[in-house]
Amino acid sequence: MTLKLISSALVLFAAFMSIKHGWQGLTMKPGATGPEAELFGKLNLSPTTLKVISLLTLLSGILILMPQTFVAGNILNAALIFFLMVMFFYVREFKTALIEIPFLLIPLALIYLKYPLG
Repeated sequence: MTLKLISSALVLFAAFMSIKHGWQGLTMKPGATGPEAELFGKLNLSPTTLKVISLLTLLSGILILMPQTFVAGNILNAALIFFLMVMFFYVREFKTALIEIPFLLIPLALIYLKYPLG
């Protein structure tokens, strides 16, 4: 029972964060300021690439909430986080890349724990 509660909380947290970050990226204006804009500015990705990443992040958050697409959503989420970690290492933002490790472990743990809701 306790494991199911922890797993449920992780599912809701992962979905919320994915939807929040995806929406934030989609609504970010060119030349925006703030910590997210500054962070993505360091990656030197095109605005189109950032929109695609944001759309995929939003999609992964939605997929995580449905039992039929739970594993696919978590795999997509883990892949996006891993991609960002690699990009941060590429531009020598080691601290930022290492901060992402716990967020990479969450979707992997959720796949292991299976879908708890419903």
